[in-house]
Amino acid sequence: MNALTPLLVVGDALLDQDLSGRADRLAPDAPVPVVQGARPVARPGGAALAAYFAALDGRDVTLITALGDGDAARTVRRLLEDKVRIVELPLAGQLSRKTRVLAGGVPVLRLDDGDGRASGSTEEAVAAVDAAPAILVADYGRGAAEVLRDALTRAAARVPVVWDPHPRGGRPVRGVRLATPSAAEARESAAGFRTGPGTATDGARTGAHADFRGPADDARELIRAWGVTSVAVTLGGEGALLSHGGDPLVVSTPRNVRGDACGAGDRFAATAAGLLADGELPETAVQEAVRTATRYVEAGGAGALRIGTTPSAPARLVDPPSAETGPDPFALAGQVRESGGTVVAAGGCFDLLHAGHVALLQAARRIGDCLVVCVNSDASVRRRKGGSRPLVPAADRVRVLLALGCVDAVAVFDEDTPERVLGSLRPHVWAKGGDYALAELPEAALVRSWGGEVVLLPYLDGRSTTRLAERAALAPSADALRPARRR
Repeated sequence: MNALTPLLVVGDALLDQDLSGRADRLAPDAPVPVVQGARPVARPGGAALAAYFAALDGRDVTLITALGDGDAARTVRRLLEDKVRIVELPLAGQLSRKTRVLAGGVPVLRLDDGDGRASGSTEEAVAAVDAAPAILVADYGRGAAEVLRDALTRAAARVPVVWDPHPRGGRPVRGVRLATPSAAEARESAAGFRTGPGTATDGARTGAHADFRGPADDARELIRAWGVTSVAVTLGGEGALLSHGGDPLVVSTPRNVRGDACGAGDRFAATAAGLLADGELPETAVQEAVRTATRYVEAGGAGALRIGTTPSAPARLVDPPSAETGPDPFALAGQVRESGGTVVAAGGCFDLLHAGHVALLQAARRIGDCLVVCVNSDASVRRRKGGSRPLVPAADRVRVLLALGCVDAVAVFDEDTPERVLGSLRPHVWAKGGDYALAELPEAALVRSWGGEVVLLPYLDGRSTTRLAERAALAPSADALRPARRR
């Protein structure tokens, strides 16, 4: 018996084709590469690709889409045969086909043909929506979601619905559990609803890393305008930003990955929809969706996808160590800011540094160009934690933090909260662990006053300095473990 919740996918199927060859020279009559030895590879595209990914995860999947007649439609049916049950809608025109020409794995040209649209609903399709335990809508703007809009609206009030919007599609129905636009899609959609002054994206910096203020503002605007519960803005190689309307949760990719990202959005949406169907929280679903999409790109993406086979998981790599020795934190922040980069700050006691701390700091560093850690002084820790703390003095805590490759500088503060030191650093991003999700941070208003953004990062469950200290106190000493000497 399949232990995973079945998933209904509603949306517009496409046929994707790759013509892959090599290019060693330019054409004599035009400055274009001559691609030789091209080998055609076909795969389902659009909603059909999302349905295939969900089936690859081991789910029972039903796809409602419009295919029509013709070679492209027959190919999609063949590719999904024995993997996905298809409920067909009537199609006006021919199924869309997208053909990429690649030279050495790099796309050099794309050819599109077919402008077919779903022309109506059917009783079978409506019944499938009404009976579905969970739904993923992959709306590529070719009518499938629109002709079932009333049924999808009813479903969103009853079961988890994930809506993956695209520029040519309509807005999600009200009550959707999670919408997953890309950053560009979120920006374009949110701009259509704003009537007031400009947002934090106006005059945005140009740095090596994403500016999360714009996507966070866009997500909040879309939650209000669309009437959805949450929005996960996908950020390409930067990961994703999840918002329920308050401070966003930023989920970074495990590491920077270069590769064929075609289909990564569908891989993300299919993973998130499946996990929500199984009862997971959006935070958990988005974290796993980022990891799965990253593995997909790392394994070669669409170019390496072979229908009927499972891509092997890439080798686990670690971030390279840093040679930073900890410069003056305020000078470093000023230099990064002047160069157009992103200053990230994170704070805490960091008494008995553990895996939860390290994961948080690594995630924070990946979203900016430098990470400054704000650390409570010994006196501050005593006031907050009691007379038995800290277990490790500030000088040693700073030294351990600077030994981490993800930490660029450390600032020690003596107050109970870090407002004063933040006022001097003025970071673009103030990162805190996800366990603060239900609390308004006292420093949040200050950070926002200069256009900064507060983000929450995933926290490893079960890691706690207090628990470690309690376990260490209960552990028997080495002397107690030695056998007693006979006299």
